Amino acid sequence: MEKNSKSWKLISWAFGLLFLLIGILNLILIHPVPGIFYLVVSLFYLPPISMAIEKRLGFSIPVWLKIAFALLLLWATLAVGDLMEYLENYI
Repeated sequence: MEKNSKSWKLISWAFGLLFLLIGILNLILIHPVPGIFYLVVSLFYLPPISMAIEKRLGFSIPVWLKIAFALLLLWATLAVGDLMEYLENYI
């Protein structure tokens, strides 16, 4: 998948907004440390911020690595994360 393709930008926005939401929920419901972690991770997926980081550092993270990391992080969050445990008990 090419980095500037329309489908990658859509996937990147989806991951970025999802991690942003998980970060906000962690800040409010669980603890600030995982919340801040997810907020920082979301910055690497949001296209405008990702492009700014790429220009500043001079290199970018490969698309396949971003997708693999996002899937691994989502699996860990939904499988063993405190947020999912909290949501299961109160919803």
